[in-house]
Amino acid sequence: MNRRTILQAGIAAPLLGMPAVTRAQDFNQTVRIVVPFGPGGTSDILARLIAPSLSARIGQNVVVENRAGAGGNIGADAVAKSRPDGHSMVLLDISALATNPWLFARMPFDPLKDLAPVQMVVFAPYILAVNNALPVRNAEELAAYAKANPGRLNAANSGTGTLTHLVALSLARHWGGAMEHVPYRGGAPALLSLVANESNLTMAGSTQSMNYVVNGQMRGIAVTGPRRFPNLPDLPTFRELGWPEPDAGTWQGILVQGQTPPAMIARLEREIAAVLNEPAIKARIGEIGGEVQADGADSFRRRLIAQTESYGEIIRANNVRLE
Repeated sequence: MNRRTILQAGIAAPLLGMPAVTRAQDFNQTVRIVVPFGPGGTSDILARLIAPSLSARIGQNVVVENRAGAGGNIGADAVAKSRPDGHSMVLLDISALATNPWLFARMPFDPLKDLAPVQMVVFAPYILAVNNALPVRNAEELAAYAKANPGRLNAANSGTGTLTHLVALSLARHWGGAMEHVPYRGGAPALLSLVANESNLTMAGSTQSMNYVVNGQMRGIAVTGPRRFPNLPDLPTFRELGWPEPDAGTWQGILVQGQTPPAMIARLEREIAAVLNEPAIKARIGEIGGEVQADGADSFRRRLIAQTESYGEIIRANNVRLE
């Protein structure tokens, strides 16, 4: 082989590899974002917020598909059993993935094997709010009322075993007063039950509950997370109050089928991060009480593993079971 042949071979070799790499990152059909809960919740709000910009970046339609049921398992399982090509994603609060293995005797999929983390999306602290008719005005009065009236508080949650349920259990134990826990099919109907005077208190991600509190449809009491909200400065944090689970909240993330090629996962990780950092989207997420948390697939996986263990401890301590 002469020098010219060697040079030609050296140039051709990387070119031969390029189409395969490109194909592994290409989008060639409609992409779906599965939201495993009903419309109106935090996952649904975020999916519909980012879908248009993601569509523009990847050159394909991006549709949002609500597939509710079984604590998020039905929608997540649909993605776990989809083709491993990155065209089906699930967007949800990762607490559902962390708690469901402890709540269901049999899981249709393994969250840590059959789904691959792609990108965190947002952290939205919880707002603990009460019905306007409840005779409490602040955190101290609510804790005192719960202790003086065991069993009389009706606490709506987004489903048995969800984090809103688990945090309420921890609060009741801390306050020394039992509460009746009423599960709904997601955070949105739980919030509506409070507005309709069907329940006394609830917790939900600030992305879906902020407007209700700001507009006076319910009374905000306290917030989780590291700081008070600028537009609700009178609401103390759980940490200030010494309440349990101060860092609880909705940690939303996007996952794909577990065998999706790394190149496609890396492409999605980059594109979603770019979408979340668009000034208009970042500002909108801030307006509704969230904070962009696009720290990548590796950080996402570590958080999922840690939450699976920590929430499992709460479930076991309270003997939470799904019937």
